[in-house]
Amino acid sequence: MAVVVLLSHESCGYGNTGLVITTVVECGKLRLRRLDRVTPRDRVPDAPLGGPGCSGESPSCRGTALQPAGSHGPLQPPSSAMQKNQKEHLYKVLVIGDLGVGKTSIIKRYVHQNFSPNYRATIGVDFALKVLSWDTETVRLQLWDIAGQERFGNMMRVYYREAMGAFVVFDVTRPSTFEAVTKWKEDLDAKLTLGNGKGVAAVLLANKCDQGRDVLTNNGLEMDRFCQENGFVGWFETSAKENINIDEAASCLVKHIMANEKDLLQWEVADTVSPQVTSPQNGSCSTCFRA
Repeated sequence: MAVVVLLSHESCGYGNTGLVITTVVECGKLRLRRLDRVTPRDRVPDAPLGGPGCSGESPSCRGTALQPAGSHGPLQPPSSAMQKNQKEHLYKVLVIGDLGVGKTSIIKRYVHQNFSPNYRATIGVDFALKVLSWDTETVRLQLWDIAGQERFGNMMRVYYREAMGAFVVFDVTRPSTFEAVTKWKEDLDAKLTLGNGKGVAAVLLANKCDQGRDVLTNNGLEMDRFCQENGFVGWFETSAKENINIDEAASCLVKHIMANEKDLLQWEVADTVSPQVTSPQNGSCSTCFRA
């Protein structure tokens, strides 16, 4: 009889509490043998697991070196304080704009803190994950890098679905990309709204500011007026190459996304109709016709 013992570990989102799961593969069948708890005293210093978007600072992005299983007490549910500290948000964020404006470079800079002048043009859509510590909560941003030519395709509504925010990017050295901003924003508003009918939060990025500033971005008041007229929550001059205003723009977007989420939850509660039970009169219910 061939028996293979596998040892695996999952953090399960319980902060400093880990699980040791010992399984046995016997005659082609997978069977759970032991489920033990690793308490904080059994842990050794953490080491980042790595991977795209994983900074190693978030509890969910860290691995734990384990001691041999078998000497631990029964598994206990996490305390309410631990659950509160582990509150997480997952937001889908679109990154849109014309071809070659630097969308991929912005994402690479923001997520991986690096820059390369040799990125290939995105085909269709690409993805990246950024994990943030936001006060006492964890925010995960799922960044959708959408190819510039996709605005003319049939998949945009699918790409936009369930997004909570967007970056609209243009290149300050190419005026035609700024002229396309209104078209991108109109397409976004036409295809994506929140449950309360409002548009998602969108931040305008004037990218490649290290290569010069155009006439429009020199006039901050004019840019502010443009953003108000077109429904942007703010705008930033950015440079993926020099790492200018990338984090600041993302923080601005997250702040407005969380505010929209709070408003949406309040709207859903206000829109809920609570059933009221009344005592029957004369042996009849509300749906019965009386003679």
